[in-house]
Amino acid sequence: MHSTMEETLLLFSNFEVLLLILVLALLMIFKFRKADHKNLPPGPPSLPVIGHLHLLKEPFHQMLQDLSQKYGPILSLSLGFRPVVVVSSPAAAQECFSKNDIIFASRPRMISGKILNYDYTAVGATAYGQHWRIMRRIATTELLSTHRLNALINIRQQEVKLWLKSLYRITGKNNVRVEIRSKLTELSFNIALMLMVGKRYFGDEAVDDSEEARELKNTMKQVPLLSGASYPADFLSVLKLVDYQGFRKKLAKVRVDGDAFAQSLIDERRNKKADHNERKTMIDSLLSMQQMEPEYYKDHIIKGQFLTLLAAGTDTTAGTLEWALSLLLNHPTAMKKAWTEINEHVGDERLVEEMDLNQLHYLQGIINETYRLFPALPILVPRESSEDCTIGGFDVPIGTMLVVNAWAIHRDPKVWEDPNSFRPERFKEGESVEVSKLLPFGMGRRACPGAGLAHRVVGLALATLIQCFEWERLDNKEVDLTPGIGLTMPKSSPLVAMFKPRAPITHLLSQL
Repeated sequence: MHSTMEETLLLFSNFEVLLLILVLALLMIFKFRKADHKNLPPGPPSLPVIGHLHLLKEPFHQMLQDLSQKYGPILSLSLGFRPVVVVSSPAAAQECFSKNDIIFASRPRMISGKILNYDYTAVGATAYGQHWRIMRRIATTELLSTHRLNALINIRQQEVKLWLKSLYRITGKNNVRVEIRSKLTELSFNIALMLMVGKRYFGDEAVDDSEEARELKNTMKQVPLLSGASYPADFLSVLKLVDYQGFRKKLAKVRVDGDAFAQSLIDERRNKKADHNERKTMIDSLLSMQQMEPEYYKDHIIKGQFLTLLAAGTDTTAGTLEWALSLLLNHPTAMKKAWTEINEHVGDERLVEEMDLNQLHYLQGIINETYRLFPALPILVPRESSEDCTIGGFDVPIGTMLVVNAWAIHRDPKVWEDPNSFRPERFKEGESVEVSKLLPFGMGRRACPGAGLAHRVVGLALATLIQCFEWERLDNKEVDLTPGIGLTMPKSSPLVAMFKPRAPITHLLSQL
């Protein structure tokens, strides 16, 4: 008994010594890190080991904005083992993505990137280098370049017309209630899928308006929610031993479901007999590359490319349209002004087309103001420094995560007059806005390559909704503009409104 007590006391003693050594080691590492980079950006007081993790709360963009207002537009945080620099001014963002663009061209490795992006091989999560250049070039050449956008214009316009036909059928020429988010999501899915694989999954003309289509929508809906979630194990390595709140299990399910869908499309295109009259899709081009270099263009590379572009091109587009329509419902004068502009340039003898968008300057102001107030990515996808550098005269060590708070820049009173108000007229015809002041698609070489496509789809869809329908709020109550949770900042509650066909356009809608 006496011996057992001694062994127990010795065990506790050894544990306390090890714990003390661990704490001292961590404090020494923290001290030396500070000593090596004496001119780090300012930041709030931190705790040992966890740093500033205890300060994190959603919505993250507003929490970071509050910290920036207290500590400055370039602030330093320590999230567990990850040093972080948060940038909240146009000047600092410009410096990051011009002078230091190559240094900040890589992504930090997060568990969501590993599981959802095929071990960091998909274009959005892969490290800066040759593989990233190849994947981005494929996306641009096959889908996103100005040449391809012009070549595929008929597909986009046809999808909008089919979608418009389904909306007109809902109304029955009457004023009816509609939950518009799901309709916008189906439009963005159909456009993206038709462009990439030549298949339509939603609506009367869909090849597969089935349970598979609904499961696809639900699966892709989870991607921005999980990608934008804060996972403690990404900042404290010891927590990788447990699956906190089943996060990795959720990621794995989305990965399995998305993988199965993508694989079915690849197999279908691979086994399809050649038809010289059929348009060659992006999947077809990747399969052709696979035949030439099978060891490089494996199926998981093709699936990662497809799923990344699908996720990036659907949720963000639908979300922007929902925010824009919500803002217009709360500002009926702006809605009327947009309709007047469309009526003057297009009239009521034909439907608005993409070629009209360059003439609809007030509509472009509405879209830009929507980007500004409710950017699809309020916090740009994080970067990571590949070597030591400086931002605004402050030292930034290698391996630092860079977080650019677009939300804070877009609502900075030093940058924008009356920043929290919806004022489309602030974007004047012929005047361009510095990209560092309005950056919904990011900046630099890792900026979103789909900005051109998104702008065309958002412009055409929004113009169509305004030209063809009269919109009203429910019970004359203002639409709630509270942002929800997720990487792409959806509305906290889906937009529900009343709508009916505009009388002068009914003859066009009845012919669809």
